[in-house]
Amino acid sequence: MTKTLSLLTGVLLAASVPTLAPTAALGQAAPEPAAGNPIIKDKYTADPAALVHKGTVYLYAGHDEAPARQERYVMNEWLCYSSQDMVTWKEHPSPLNVKAFAWAKADAWASQVIERNGKFYWYAAVEHGSVPGKAIGVAVSDSPTGPFKDARGSALITNNMTDSPIMWDDIDPTVFVDDKGQAYLYWGNTNCYWAKLKPNMTELDGPINKVTTLPKFTEAPWLHKRNGWYYLSYAYQFPEKIAYAMSRSPEGPWEFKGLLNEVAGNSNTNHQAIIDFKGQSYFIYHNGSIPTDGGSFRRSVCIDYLYYNKDGTMKRVQMTTEGVKPAK
Repeated sequence: MTKTLSLLTGVLLAASVPTLAPTAALGQAAPEPAAGNPIIKDKYTADPAALVHKGTVYLYAGHDEAPARQERYVMNEWLCYSSQDMVTWKEHPSPLNVKAFAWAKADAWASQVIERNGKFYWYAAVEHGSVPGKAIGVAVSDSPTGPFKDARGSALITNNMTDSPIMWDDIDPTVFVDDKGQAYLYWGNTNCYWAKLKPNMTELDGPINKVTTLPKFTEAPWLHKRNGWYYLSYAYQFPEKIAYAMSRSPEGPWEFKGLLNEVAGNSNTNHQAIIDFKGQSYFIYHNGSIPTDGGSFRRSVCIDYLYYNKDGTMKRVQMTTEGVKPAK
């Protein structure tokens, strides 16, 4: 009996001693993980979009400026960063402000920049000055870092062009040009809309359509293509996760495939960009993790790896503190 108790006591004592990491010597603390996320720490950044152009990634983000502890969106400008390795980011002067759209009055909300024929087109959601509700404008530049100017002198999409009981359904534009040169604009909140664009990238080329096969669509559509498959990812439910659907055509039909990531920490919103760069796929999003005032109205852009299954479906994204390693 005494021998049995002695053995049991030894087992319990051994179980209570924490196991040191293999790289940590006795008496030394294990190294903390590298703090790669968020990637921008001196400003609050939200609603990321990314463009790969000539070996450089350009990151475009909204700028959350709400004072600490105030629970409201304050967004007047967009920010631009560039990187050759996805880790070291250079900030450029703000290339676009709500004031660039004379017809708009407020709210530098989600946006995306795309290149075509040597020009860069910036599609942005703002509050219209005379047509009640949100609207989408287009700015243009000869450089990915701007400066950008209004390409139309008027909104491309206004609230009265779509049928919805809310005033903020015309937000979160994403643009994609297919292999045949046809450009598509997707956007929306509670409804997912899409339309073709003319080659000049500043006019619609046909009717506005709805996608009706996206369960619990909230907002933030993003369209990309890989190996013959088109992917339409979007913010799902509220607080938001990211889900996605797949199709063989940029016009659908879209088949729902499931979730890509979970609620992003303490941010109610979730907004993604998906790119390939130097042989690796990346998932770019925001959370509210900068201490101590980060949150739903003071968000921060993060980057993690994205992986695909053999059948083309995407694997669930693992959101990390470490982030990604330098791309080579």
